[in-house]
Amino acid sequence: MNSRRQFLKGVAATLALPSLDAFGGSLPAAAAHPRRLAFVYVPNGVNLSRWLPPGETLQFADSLAPLAGMEKHISLLRHLDHDKARANGDGAGDHARANATFLTGCQARKTAGADIRAGISVDQIAARQIGHETRLPSLELTTDPARRSGQCDSGYSCAYQFNLSWLDEDTPAPAERDPRLVFEKLFGSGNAREDAARRVRRKSILDFVRGDAKRLQSRLGPTDRGKVDEYLTSVRSLEKRIENAERHRPAKPPIERPDGIPASYAEHIRLQFELMALAFQTDSTRVSTFLLAHDGSNRPFPELGIANGHHAISHHRNDAELLDQIAVIDRFYAEQFAWFLQRLEETKEGEGSLLDHSMIVYGSGIGDGNRHNHDDLPLLLAGGGGGSLNPGRIVRAGEGTPMTNLHLALLDRMGVHAERVGDSNGVLTGI
Repeated sequence: MNSRRQFLKGVAATLALPSLDAFGGSLPAAAAHPRRLAFVYVPNGVNLSRWLPPGETLQFADSLAPLAGMEKHISLLRHLDHDKARANGDGAGDHARANATFLTGCQARKTAGADIRAGISVDQIAARQIGHETRLPSLELTTDPARRSGQCDSGYSCAYQFNLSWLDEDTPAPAERDPRLVFEKLFGSGNAREDAARRVRRKSILDFVRGDAKRLQSRLGPTDRGKVDEYLTSVRSLEKRIENAERHRPAKPPIERPDGIPASYAEHIRLQFELMALAFQTDSTRVSTFLLAHDGSNRPFPELGIANGHHAISHHRNDAELLDQIAVIDRFYAEQFAWFLQRLEETKEGEGSLLDHSMIVYGSGIGDGNRHNHDDLPLLLAGGGGGSLNPGRIVRAGEGTPMTNLHLALLDRMGVHAERVGDSNGVLTGI
């Protein structure tokens, strides 16, 4: 253990290490390969006829076809609801409630003012209990600009729609949109001035640790040397992608600094997924959320040949052309998620992979965007949960089961005690 402490002490940028056999052999299995928990949100519901399996066994339909070959790592969940995302006397505002309720299971107070209220989210329940074991208690990601005030949906504050994670009932945990800032949060020195100076000098974080890394690798076996090489290569590759995004952004007024956000939406999503993977790989955090886009997002997809906004299309009125466009968007999001899962599967950890030790919920707080329904939500559960999950199936809960029962089941597997999450009424079994 002295080698690792000396290495970390000498790393100016506090670069975290991946799990190595040389350092984990004397640790309990749970400490050597901890479980990770993530939630990935898809906006505006889906085209259910092209999203759900055609039969009784897990076979991915058109919209989820990019996940083909990953069936053994994924379960499709049926009949999980979010009752608190329904109006329940509050009128319109399903998009705001879908986001606010997805991880909290609580009815959002209908207000566009500062008196917002939802509930602590499942990820933050976990972060409170296990967050002290990692550098960051949790990591919140998005592709949207931050919004914590103003009116966004039928009298609801924008805070509901633009945040998945809630620290407590009236405090959302703001998500980070800029991959550069996420990267610095994970791998920076903690000194903003030093990190800014390094960027001006175009120095890689790896330039500050190269000598320490070589000394460490001289003490490692072949397997661990390969892990360190692969990890450092991944870090540098990610740096280059962010730098490239900064250099090739369209010209902006000189008063605004480059923000590292790619012009390509797909590249933006994959950069954020890559950062989540590295955060898990280095045990910088074990809990993360990713809002791919807020519910109600009206982003067009010209790269897919879709000029109209996603939200407008989601009100399809059973128009065949609009339903086809929704399916294309659903498939686009599935492609990005498949890329992330493959990235986790390729990252070896002990006898398995990072995916084997993760639990990742992917889905939407709305079923069909035209109906704005919040029952039988489109949900996937990926990963092995450190051997605690049994993927590769369609898991059918009883009709009307709160999605928060799933949250309780995942918390239990993370070693986190919770009596309830929002409107939960039990622990989901059979997953």
